Amino acid sequence: MVVSDGAANRRRKGEKGSGMTQMLRIDGETLVFPIIGHPIGQVKSPASLSGIMADRGFNGMVVPIHVLPGDLPGWLAQARAMQNCPGIVVTVPHKGACLDACARVTDRARASGAVNIMIREGGDWIGDATDGQGYMDGIAAEGFDVAAKPALLVGTGGAGSAIAYEILARGASELALHDIDTARRDALIARLNDRFPGKARVGGTDPRGFALVANATPLGMREGDPLPVQTDLLEPGQFVADVVTRPAIPPLIAAARAKGCGTMPGSGMFDAQAVLLAELLMGVRKIAP
Repeated sequence: MVVSDGAANRRRKGEKGSGMTQMLRIDGETLVFPIIGHPIGQVKSPASLSGIMADRGFNGMVVPIHVLPGDLPGWLAQARAMQNCPGIVVTVPHKGACLDACARVTDRARASGAVNIMIREGGDWIGDATDGQGYMDGIAAEGFDVAAKPALLVGTGGAGSAIAYEILARGASELALHDIDTARRDALIARLNDRFPGKARVGGTDPRGFALVANATPLGMREGDPLPVQTDLLEPGQFVADVVTRPAIPPLIAAARAKGCGTMPGSGMFDAQAVLLAELLMGVRKIAP
């Protein structure tokens, strides 16, 4: 996950500003929460999550760890031996492999086929997938409620799978899914229909007829990327959401705003998710079954 420095604090406190307001404490009692990925240089969440901990007087810090896929099993074994490591944040490409390393996972993580957070429970790890919660909380903060409305989601990878689960968990009347990887799309549809019978189906790039149009692909990060949906077919009254944080206003969001749609760029998702992740790591919230 990627969040802008200070955004989580502003969302929590309802004020402007940036950065942590309290000094980060580092001593022999500091709890260490790795965020693992390959690559890892792009993540911004260590500062934001550590800042939330410092502001709340919690003696912990989130640190980036670059782990190659082939080294993941050995690294997880070492992390299990670290008694001051009660939790791990997981980013690409380790989300699927880390699900398999957990003794217990939530229903949404199982349906997603991935985890993005692992919390120590005795000698085991329990896992959850919070990307969907962050995405839908960000949308809710913009005043849109998906309950009883049809939705279209483009992208069925780790984050997209979690978002798909959460869209249906929040009461969408149906969810159409589109992905160029049709096998991955169809596997997700099957998992979702096991949990939400008859609610998930194959979709495309035509956004007509959907109250929520959601992108969970990286399309828009690079100049020249195609748009994930046919934006010329968008209509006022639809709500369009994106996971892309750079540029700050992705091309999909810019096109949707030009059409008069409500929107949430990727920063809305990640700002909403920061407090949730920090509170899970600190033990303020517990991972539900």
